[in-house]
Amino acid sequence: MTGSTVAGRAMVLRAAGSRLERQPRPVPPPGPGQVRIAVDACGVCRTDLHVVDGELPFPGHAVVPGHEIVGRVEALGPGVDGLALGARVGVPWLGWTCGACEACRGGRENLCAAARFTGWQLDGGYATHALAFADHVLPLPPGYGDLEAAPLLCAGLIGHRAHTMALALAGPDVQRLGLYGFGAAAHLVAQVAVHAGRTVAAFTRPGDHAAQGLAGRLGAAWAGGADRRPPWPLDAAILFAPDGALVPTALGAVRPGGAVVCAGIHMSDVPSFPYALLWGERRLASVANLTRADGEAFLQLAARVPLRVEAHRYDLDAANTALDDLRAGRFTGAAVLVP
Repeated sequence: MTGSTVAGRAMVLRAAGSRLERQPRPVPPPGPGQVRIAVDACGVCRTDLHVVDGELPFPGHAVVPGHEIVGRVEALGPGVDGLALGARVGVPWLGWTCGACEACRGGRENLCAAARFTGWQLDGGYATHALAFADHVLPLPPGYGDLEAAPLLCAGLIGHRAHTMALALAGPDVQRLGLYGFGAAAHLVAQVAVHAGRTVAAFTRPGDHAAQGLAGRLGAAWAGGADRRPPWPLDAAILFAPDGALVPTALGAVRPGGAVVCAGIHMSDVPSFPYALLWGERRLASVANLTRADGEAFLQLAARVPLRVEAHRYDLDAANTALDDLRAGRFTGAAVLVP
């Protein structure tokens, strides 16, 4: 079933660095392998800022940002099976992969050179409707409303991949975990880590008492500015803040044999630092995108470990305000747009 053309609206980016424009937008029927989704909510992610501000290359055409989409399947394109009309699904950052390259065949589709990403090369969820490839949408766990489910789809997924990588690099005995940048992703990872019995240190912008208070309420054992040293050596640290200057800071805070994982898709330049910070078999790694397996694993985890999602609602037409507020750090947790 393809359905008929639907009239909707979207917030559209026409050029890097410009404000989003509200536009009426007919939504075409889904193509082969696609579904059309009636958007119920879409999270506002720091990656959206990187797209809007031009820190990621502009795709060369107008684009609708947004890759934390929660909605219901409204129409099925040719060849789609396994999804029912009305199914509640999530659409993440990874929008399409080739399935044929070495990375895809090796289970590392997050590194597919031909991949296309939701809200960047593919129109995203700052809209009333969105098209998505059916084999890249994810089932959502019960127990989360639309506002709460949206941040799970990137903040949660990337946080989960970064957390998993930190444990793999630093060893299974990781007990003390540092989170640099206590925003949408970190406030979810902190809860998962605390649930697993780990001790969490939360690093925020200096003087951000609201974020530090949230970290404490979510179980962090210590919270303070990123310019401070933690009270004990860290086994591993994850950097969510896109500030390259924090890389040597975090390396200096982890024990020998520990790991630092950079979780952002963009970061300012990393300054030079003495080899002594890396010596001692400290490991430095980055997370690139995510896989569908990551998504399925984390959403299953979210069904077992009830997460408190700090979500702030904005109307779709206020997308520019939400982006401004995220850029300025005016809220804790995550912003979510609702059509």
